[in-house]
Amino acid sequence: MEDESTNTTCYIESSAANATLITIYIVIFIGGTIGAVVMIFLITGMNRLSVTNTSVLNLLIVHGLFLITVPFRIAYYFQNKWNFRLHFCRLVSAMIHLHIYISFIFYVIMLSMRYISFFKQMDKIEFYRTFHSLVASGAVWVLICVIILPLVLTKYGTTASFNETQCFQFQEELKDPAVIKINYFITAVMFTVVCLLLAVQIFIIVQVMKKVGKPVLAHQETWIQLKSIFFILVMIICFFPFHIFKIYYMRHTRECFYYNEICLSITALSCLDFLLFGLKTYFQRVT
Repeated sequence: MEDESTNTTCYIESSAANATLITIYIVIFIGGTIGAVVMIFLITGMNRLSVTNTSVLNLLIVHGLFLITVPFRIAYYFQNKWNFRLHFCRLVSAMIHLHIYISFIFYVIMLSMRYISFFKQMDKIEFYRTFHSLVASGAVWVLICVIILPLVLTKYGTTASFNETQCFQFQEELKDPAVIKINYFITAVMFTVVCLLLAVQIFIIVQVMKKVGKPVLAHQETWIQLKSIFFILVMIICFFPFHIFKIYYMRHTRECFYYNEICLSITALSCLDFLLFGLKTYFQRVT
């Protein structure tokens, strides 16, 4: 990619891009790992029948699976060389995209359950038995492993010409009209869903503030709603930049490759959600 023209608004030197990507992924790996460990301790005493807590546990698994692939990305950007086979390159490359959309699904489920419990004036929505929560989680993962994952691994990166020493060079697939339409659709759905969730959350916060009075932060209900707004902000901050830029990138795949990789790496900052969540929980307890 170094031979591309510098006369573009999204050009960035490969050395600067690699340094940026290394920094971002190191932060993600260290912070995400610490956050996962913290969350494991936090969920130990949680209600296992809660649908929300089940979503949190599944989100933890999604983050964990993605974090396993992060060291390979760091090594690649350090060495500027891919030392593994094409199939593994495709897997590592696909994992970050799977991480975005599977995480998004669990965020939406978690927030939807919170909203339903609020409007129905329920403390929480629960499964009848632990077995039911395992079946529900298992059904989601079976869908992912049996349908989505094989589809991604058999189709993703298959039309790209591959250099044995390079990885993540699958941008040529974005020239396919069908792929472009799918990306537009996914982006539209994500933006619509997040905006709807944000609108509902703002309405709920206003209702809570009217109900609890001042000081607002002294009430548990306020902190519950702040947790929900936190996860919405994670989706906006981490997922929106990549999908907004992707609209432009699909028409400028060659010259904007590194810029897109940086935007893609920002999506993985969502792995820090549990670290920040744990710090916020600690702050809530000490105050």
